[in-house]
Amino acid sequence: MAALLTITPGVDTMLVLRGTVTGGRRTGLLASCGVVTGLVCWAMTSAVGLTALLAASRLAFDVLRVAGACYLLWLGGRALWNARRPSTTEVPEARFSGLTAFRTGLTTNVLNPKVGVFYMSLLPQFVPDGASVFWTSMLFAVIHAAESLLWLALIVCAAGAARRALSRPTVKRRLQQLTGTAFLAFGLRLAIDH
Repeated sequence: MAALLTITPGVDTMLVLRGTVTGGRRTGLLASCGVVTGLVCWAMTSAVGLTALLAASRLAFDVLRVAGACYLLWLGGRALWNARRPSTTEVPEARFSGLTAFRTGLTTNVLNPKVGVFYMSLLPQFVPDGASVFWTSMLFAVIHAAESLLWLALIVCAAGAARRALSRPTVKRRLQQLTGTAFLAFGLRLAIDH
């Protein structure tokens, strides 16, 4: 189940792809590490029972959901703003520093309450009777994190190999528009999802 969730295209995929194309493989890998760190944060929060508070409090869930939606809308708007130049000029480099790429990956996951709901509602169903809920949950989280890191690293390698073609001004502009639109769509979906 975690593998299916991992390979489903979403915000993480778009973020890592954009980071790799604009900043190179190192930037894409750092964005991937940020994404995985966010997953581990949610897993630890779930393992100690704090995500139950998120599920019990509609206000807390909505605040986190709206904050996540605003962040995705901001990322999408910024990507579209950077892609507004005509294709005859170089698209402004929205290069991520390593820290920015990591922080963006982490923030997109920490501000997504759906990740917390996944860890709270799905993973506990697979904890065997008599097993430690905390340690088994953390084992599941490590498995999910490893799968995510492997999948995102494959995306980084593929995008890195195609970076020369993807870095042409016209293609880069279209990629910025695509990722910006995707971030806006994910943000709007998160904002209206109940």
